[in-house]
Amino acid sequence: MDLKLKPFDFAQAAARAGLGVNGQPLGKTRAVEGASFGDAMAQAMKGVSASQNEATRLQREVQLDNPNVSLEETMVAMQKAQIGFQATLQVRNRLVSAYSEIMNMQV
Repeated sequence: MDLKLKPFDFAQAAARAGLGVNGQPLGKTRAVEGASFGDAMAQAMKGVSASQNEATRLQREVQLDNPNVSLEETMVAMQKAQIGFQATLQVRNRLVSAYSEIMNMQV
């Protein structure tokens, strides 16, 4: 097995992160230009809801013996919905924890 490592190009890595070689931001970055955190969370919640609705629909189709819907497809959709929900729940828990810490800081 031939494994060759490329030399690390710090300037290129900093440019990808939107930083200059000195570590200062290069004008507006993609994160600043993009949607806000609230918009990103709302979009993620909509995605989780859609995957849960799709899993529910597939479950119903399997129960009605629809030959076009397989049990495997239904189980994968259910797992995707569960993982998405768990990830969203963890983000919410971290946000609540961070908010509590900030509110308990002494001024």
